Amino acid sequence: MSSQGVPPTPIFRRQRLIIALAVAASLGMLGLSFAAVPLYRFFCAATGFAGTPQTAKLPPASRGLRDLTVRFDANVAPGLAWNFAPETAKIKLRTGETATIYYKVTNMSDRATAARAMFNVSPDSAGAYFDKIACFCFSEQKLGPRETLELPVVFFLDPALEKDATMAGIQEITLSYTFFAAKPSAGGVVADQEKPF
Repeated sequence: MSSQGVPPTPIFRRQRLIIALAVAASLGMLGLSFAAVPLYRFFCAATGFAGTPQTAKLPPASRGLRDLTVRFDANVAPGLAWNFAPETAKIKLRTGETATIYYKVTNMSDRATAARAMFNVSPDSAGAYFDKIACFCFSEQKLGPRETLELPVVFFLDPALEKDATMAGIQEITLSYTFFAAKPSAGGVVADQEKPF
């Protein structure tokens, strides 16, 4: 007798459902693995998580009541022959007040090089209240042989930090940048592998 007209048994249907769910779950996990890095960056930028500073177009309308010390840190990744330092080591800043500070960077090599700066704020809880209006970290920096640039950072501390209990005991915030060599570009600018002099 032929089994073509016999409907599938409940066990067979259940096995097909389990297989379909397993395949869908596998595809979903694969998709999430590709989306994880952009989603994490978006989450950090939106919330200030892990010390990620916020970006702002305009300063706040009014100043707050607290004064905090803001320190500036500069680092260069191994293999990049650049000198990099803040022109001011630290400032005292009132919440809601806009400040402009400068970093100076010099290409110590005899050829053009390019790099991109990564940044963070510590303590991590301060990242949600550290708002940058202008920053050199948003674009790749290209320096000719022995060239020096002054790079501005325009920022403010959001007065909302005064209402955050986790910020109550914090008197000092550090903004830290690290330059990493950029990948070679079409123009032939490459990351220098020499050590700074």
